Amino acid sequence: MSAETQAAQGRDEHVLRVFRRAFRTWRGQRPFWAGLFTMIGGLPIAYLPYADLRLGNITIAMATTAGAGSLIIGVLLVTLGLTMWFQSAVRVFAGIAAIVLALISIPVANIGGFLLGFLCALLGGALSVSWAPGTAQAAAGQDAEAEPAPRAATAPDPALQEQYGKAAPAPVPTEAAVPAPRADEHHPNVTETTAHADGGRNSAG
Repeated sequence: MSAETQAAQGRDEHVLRVFRRAFRTWRGQRPFWAGLFTMIGGLPIAYLPYADLRLGNITIAMATTAGAGSLIIGVLLVTLGLTMWFQSAVRVFAGIAAIVLALISIPVANIGGFLLGFLCALLGGALSVSWAPGTAQAAAGQDAEAEPAPRAATAPDPALQEQYGKAAPAPVPTEAAVPAPRADEHHPNVTETTAHADGGRNSAG
């Protein structure tokens, strides 16, 4: 296998990987399976009343007097499925409408497309009504819980209050408890001989 062939395969795998990630992100932002089942349910409801079943030399026509009604219900279900995909804000209305149309298709469209379209449309409508988008507040709450809580101030000891008859002073932080060097202290490296200016003359003391 040449290097060019390996490079082409690597590019193809990268493109497929990017496409899969983008599709997964797009699918997670909408009721994807609800719209898919709703559209699948609309196809048999709209098609079966106009189809002919052939068994050898025998042709069975499954057309009914409500063929136009079946076509309308099927087209509406497909439209509602697309609405769930591209207008997820009205997913509750679309889901309820899909459930109602699935119930209407039982007496109108050959028992809901021989129950295939009825069951798929009913499932898609229920999924659309129950679907809810993920919120960023949950992730923010988890980050807040992960942060350490601020250290609370230490309360005075009740035993010390009883001993002194008054409120004991609050504990001093460790940084403040360490004494700092005084300003009048001499550094150990400084000698005792200093020079003083006295009338323009230097004296050692």
